[in-house]
Amino acid sequence: MTAIFKVSYVVRGGTHPGAILNEDKRPQVGQRIKLGAQEFEVVEVVDLMPARGDFSFLHVTLQPPKK
Repeated sequence: MTAIFKVSYVVRGGTHPGAILNEDKRPQVGQRIKLGAQEFEVVEVVDLMPARGDFSFLHVTLQPPKK
């Protein structure tokens, strides 16, 4: 069975409202994430609570990508 990550995405600076999404892979620092038409860079990944079965709950902080 595949793990499911329930991810709360928050964008630094309030340039985007963020999102809560189910992902099949754990986001990694430095990875690029697309929310709608905008792309962001992952700067922090925090476990919100211990995994429950195949579900993990994460908080991910994003920022606009560096140019």
